[in-house]
Amino acid sequence: MPNATIYHNPRCSKSRNTLEILKPHNVEIEEVRYLDTPPSKAELALLCQQMGVKPFEIVRTGEALFKELGLTKESTLSDDQWLTILAENPKLIERPIVQIGNRAVMGRPPENVLSII
Repeated sequence: MPNATIYHNPRCSKSRNTLEILKPHNVEIEEVRYLDTPPSKAELALLCQQMGVKPFEIVRTGEALFKELGLTKESTLSDDQWLTILAENPKLIERPIVQIGNRAVMGRPPENVLSII
């Protein structure tokens, strides 16, 4: 049985829907409530690598905190700087992220998770 890790916020409907899609697929699910247990900078870098995205692509730019930190979509920060911001401010991490083996996917839409099962 493959192991799946879901980084999510149970208050988010996309996170809940993604979790429900995982359940019937014979995977052992580890839930990481990333607001309570934030992924490290290294974990975030690995997840981005596995998804094939830049760290900025998993930033919740619509969050009030994004603006409070003086960030904009035009900010010219390095990948390393974005990873630091995400690790220090997990509220800015887009959710959910599902990791199975050496692959990961953003659960937006939730059906995206089917591509790595």
